[in-house]
This record gives sequence, C-alpha cells and structure tokens, in this order.
Amino acid sequence: MNQSEPRTVLIDRIGVLATNDPALGEGPTGEIADAALVIEDGRVAWAGPAAQAPAADARVDAAGRCAIPGFVDSHSHIVFAGDRSREFGARMSGRPYEAGGIRTTVAATRAASDAELLDNAVRLVREAQAQGTTTLEVKSGYGLSTADEERSLRVAGRVSDEVTFLGAHVVPPEYAEDPQGYVDLVTGEMLEACAPHARWIDVFCERGAFDEEASRRVLRAGADKGLLPRVHGNQLGTGPGVRLAVEVGAASVDHCTHLTAEDVDALAQAPETVATLLPGVDFSTRQPYPDARALLDAGATVALAGDCNPGSCFTSSIAFCIALAVREMRMTPEEALWAATAGGARALRRTDVGHLAPGARADLVLLDAPNPIYLAYRPGVPMVDAVWKDGHRVYGKDLTRG
Repeated sequence: MNQSEPRTVLIDRIGVLATNDPALGEGPTGEIADAALVIEDGRVAWAGPAAQAPAADARVDAAGRCAIPGFVDSHSHIVFAGDRSREFGARMSGRPYEAGGIRTTVAATRAASDAELLDNAVRLVREAQAQGTTTLEVKSGYGLSTADEERSLRVAGRVSDEVTFLGAHVVPPEYAEDPQGYVDLVTGEMLEACAPHARWIDVFCERGAFDEEASRRVLRAGADKGLLPRVHGNQLGTGPGVRLAVEVGAASVDHCTHLTAEDVDALAQAPETVATLLPGVDFSTRQPYPDARALLDAGATVALAGDCNPGSCFTSSIAFCIALAVREMRMTPEEALWAATAGGARALRRTDVGHLAPGARADLVLLDAPNPIYLAYRPGVPMVDAVWKDGHRVYGKDLTRG
C-alpha cells in the first residue's frame, strides 16, 4: 500500500447500499438504506447502517448516492484489431448476422502488432471501468493460429486475471477445406502453447462454427491441460450447446438465445452451470432476446454480460445490458443487478467479487442516483460517479477526506 494512502476508508451517507447479501439487508440484493461501508487493505471490512459505522482513517461522503458491487462482466472479446462498423450498418439494413464475420477481425488481428492489440485492450478496459465494470473476463479467438492465439492470450493476461483460450471460435480460412485438421491443431499444438496463459477454455458450439463432437473434444482436451470449460451455445438457433455445457460441468453457457424446454430444465437441474445472457448481442443483431423469465422461474442461475466485440456487440456498458434485460427480457431491476454482479461472479466461479459483504474485494461503484433501479429507469444516462477496485479508486473524483 502507498504510504500516503489511508489504511481504512469509510464511505458513509450512502442512500442505498446493494450488498448482494440478504443476511445484511433487504431482498435478494441485500439492500441497506442510509448505509455505510468500510474499506481496509483492499477488502470490505464492514457494511451496515451509517449510524453504526466504525471510525476510519479517511471518509468519503456519498451524499445520498447509492452504491453497488462492481459489475462482473464474464464474457468479452477485447483483444482484436480492425473495424466492422460497415458490417453493422449492412446488418441494420437487413443482412442477417452470421458467425463468418469473425474472419474479418481475424485478418486484422493477425496483421496488428502486440503493442496495437494491447493499446486497444487497455482502452476498452478503461472504458468499461468508467461504466462500473471491475472484473472483466477476456477471451482470445481472433488469432486462430498457434502464434496469434498465444500472443492474444499474453495480451489478455496484461489486462485481466480471467483469461479464456478460444482457439475454437471459428475455422479460419486456411482450414476451410479441412475443419477436422483445425480441431487437431486446437487440441494439439495450439493448446500446448496456449494453456499456460489461460484459466478457461471455450468453444463456439454452433452452426457455422463447431459441432457437438468437435466441441466436446476441444473441451476435454482443455480439461486435460487443467483449463476449466465454458461454452458459447444456442445463439443462432437451438442446438447441443446447453446440453454439452451441463454434461462437462462448464461454469457457464453463454448466449442461450434459443432454448428448448429441455434446455431450461437442464440448466435448472445444474445451477453450477450459469446461463450467461448477452442482450447487447441480440440488440445489435436483431435476434430475439433470451427468455430470462423462463430460466429464473425454473430456478436456473442467470448472469448478464456484455460480450464486447467488434462484430456482434461493440458495447462495454453493463448498465445498458441491465436496461435491456429489464425492458426486453422481463427481469426485475433487482434480478438484473444481481445477474450483472453476483451472477457474473458465479459464472467465473469467484466468491471474492460480485458482492459487498465483509471479506469481499472492495470493488464498488457509486452511482449518481438514489437507488439501483435508475440503471434501467434512466437508460443511456451516465450515472457512475466513482469506481473502486481492490479498494483503490480507478475512476471518478477523489472524494476522500482525511
């Protein structure tokens, strides 16, 4: 810790504090009115009513603003180069989205330098932090060669602790006539080079990408190297993605735009496999939105994530995704906030983020709003006043007083 920094910081006069711990407050988000929170050594040391707050070395006056856990965005693709805005414009003019557009980004990413990839990733991390995201998973998947996937993961590791190997994103052009050969590469030489740089392995189990057999092979090979499984599934239509994710014990299956009743039941019976919904993608591709209500009513665990990428969803705003989830997916504001914080933590199998109970990382957001409902109530309006990560302010004015 910097010697000039106070050891303990009290944030008081919080209008509403959403802790995500029902034992601390009201409802599923554990809301405490007229609250305070103490940060010590990067962790939450205390949270409760302001009238009961202990003394601290320094104080932040929230002046009635609400505080929430930092958003946990468990799905992003921010290591890339190039621009696909014209593709988006064409799609908005009536052309349907297909996974093949990924290959455009692959060509640009391969041509970019490491420094260019890192600069872009850092810019997007800062952009996300300014909108309240304090934990961001980052995937590879735009290199699709051994060398380019390995360097993409090295770049990802510079900006995130949650790094995912996604060599099985799509089959690159040079393997168009030999997709089985590409699966051999992903599960062999490429995996060998990439596994030391990642925690997770992911596969796009979808038409136009990888079928069930190839996807299972990729995930099992990753597991043999100690990588934990994730799945892109059921984005473009019904298919085996959810079933495969549950079978292999994946931490999450992401998209879930097209689910059968059997898929919903499978996720409800396997709450350790989180249904991560990406409403920004469905907004940007004019796809139907996932049936979040069916998942929640069945008892499945649901997360919301951004899927920031240059093709199908170029947003880093989790607040925007919350607003979509509430308006278009029939989630309550409390459910959407939980899904974007605690739900994302579940999708990353993290217990130290996504909530503000004592012992959690002091990752929190001060909103210029009286309560968290404003995230959906005032869509598109910048409301983030300050962001702390590991107890350090990473965005906003310094409101600390000694």
